[in-house]
Amino acid sequence: MPLFSGLRWIVALHLTRRPQGFDGKLYDFSELGITNSVVRSVTQSSASLAVVSEPVWFCLKTQPKREHLAATALRRQFGVECFSPRLRFRRMTQRGPVWFVEAMFPGYLFAKFVYSTQHRAVENSHGISGIVHFGDRLATLPENIVAALQAKVGGEEIVTLDCSIKVGQPVQIIDGPFQGLQVVVTHLLPAKERIRVLFDFLGRSMEMEISTFQVLAA
Repeated sequence: MPLFSGLRWIVALHLTRRPQGFDGKLYDFSELGITNSVVRSVTQSSASLAVVSEPVWFCLKTQPKREHLAATALRRQFGVECFSPRLRFRRMTQRGPVWFVEAMFPGYLFAKFVYSTQHRAVENSHGISGIVHFGDRLATLPENIVAALQAKVGGEEIVTLDCSIKVGQPVQIIDGPFQGLQVVVTHLLPAKERIRVLFDFLGRSMEMEISTFQVLAA
């Protein structure tokens, strides 16, 4: 199973489930083009989990924008191991380019605990809405998948998106007399931390050199 596939299946299935909730039976996801075998591959029944004495990785639904805080509360209050990866990226704002950090899986986090003895405390913890489930089947993840993801993300659980500039890439000038102008990168000058860009001016194509700190991906 590819690294992110299990996590993505869980989140995607949860988002496409029937809005009116469940009657305790496994919903027939074939109506959505998803086989029930896929659902079973990323879930376990609550009855089977109740007799498991070892901790298992679960997918938890969080309150909006509370993923990181909810994970912190679980760690501090109950010593529960959590995985709540985040993305760090730069975005253009009215104040100029600003770095943002957001959840990789908005509204979800992953926690490892013994279901029979800890699920009530976890589900009632600060910022947690509940364990993601499909009928009586709870969303779980294999240990090796989470371990591989943790190794890729690192201890801080933050992935910085590649903001490097490439030849042919459209960028927007964010500082100087040409602020707001969209141009195309034609050459990279890494030794000077500068680039050469092409733009139209009064119907003519013109090229100029500019600092990489003065542009942002369009």
